Amino acid sequence: MNEGWQDDQYLIFFSDDEVQLVSDRYGIAATLPGFQILGLCGWDDFIVRDAHGSVFTVPTVPCVAQALAPFSLPARGVTLTSDERFLGKVKWYVKPIAFGGDPGPGENVTWVDHDQHAKLVRWWNDQYRSLTQGRGGA
Repeated sequence: MNEGWQDDQYLIFFSDDEVQLVSDRYGIAATLPGFQILGLCGWDDFIVRDAHGSVFTVPTVPCVAQALAPFSLPARGVTLTSDERFLGKVKWYVKPIAFGGDPGPGENVTWVDHDQHAKLVRWWNDQYRSLTQGRGGA
């Protein structure tokens, strides 16, 4: 894993050896079949790659194809500026913004480790799918 700041964006990139494990841990096949998770962008978005090699960002919740946005990976050799305050941590909204949570700093923000983050992302995406399937959504 490689993480740190590039300009004003905090990025986390998983190594080639971690990509499949991380993709399985987050259950990306259930939300975006054919995609793999390469990393996190600003804690709120996944960096994903499709089967053709195109790279996108998508919110961690809800992780839906309609929210895919093109993303340019940093040039090879670009060094991320490490920040000890955030190593191994992911910012999490206790009540995700998509469910009406407050996006501002405060009581709705907490810090979790990567395993906790994966469990939370899976749970909230399951909730989202459950709610939207009854309305003809994603």
